[in-house]
Amino acid sequence: MGPYTWLGCSIPYISNHKFADQFRSWAEGKSEKIVILDDGTTSNETRLGAVKDIQFAIDELNIHEDCVVMAGDNVLDFSLQSFVSFAKEKGTSCVMCHEENRLEALRKTAVITVDQDWLITGYEEKPETLKGNLAVPPFYYYRSSDLHRIPEALNAGCGYDAPGSFAAWLSRKTPMHAYLMPGKRHDIGDMKSYEAVRDSYQGAGG
Repeated sequence: MGPYTWLGCSIPYISNHKFADQFRSWAEGKSEKIVILDDGTTSNETRLGAVKDIQFAIDELNIHEDCVVMAGDNVLDFSLQSFVSFAKEKGTSCVMCHEENRLEALRKTAVITVDQDWLITGYEEKPETLKGNLAVPPFYYYRSSDLHRIPEALNAGCGYDAPGSFAAWLSRKTPMHAYLMPGKRHDIGDMKSYEAVRDSYQGAGG
């Protein structure tokens, strides 16, 4: 289970119990104020799921501010500041998106449709029938008022495992916009992808 990140005075990361101490050791060497939250789970069978982990952090830290929420197993080559500025300009919760033309990839992710102002008009997780080619990686900007609708969403049957389930539910309840990703992101899913990204960044720095 990946960590999730908020924009604010401190940066909370959510980990399962198995890796919490490793994340704490990593955080001690950082200049940023990083808070590691251990959700207490020890297996895939007992995991809370991404949406319930977000609620866990809200409850643990008494969060009452707008937040950026991200899956931690990603490396980006761009700043998030323009995403935050876009969300503030629109005055809504927002998702990030990118064009994806591989059919196989689109069926494994969330796919949205938007109007000319980038207002989301449709949002589906892993759709069977494709209505567009805008894929949504796990990067979200949530207004505080929307974040506090997670219990409402869960009670209404919103999925709790995939992080995009809440965003999909929320997009049907209130206006949300999408921001076109301005650079590349690397999804670190296994050791092979980790080594490829590590080698790429070492090459760029050398």
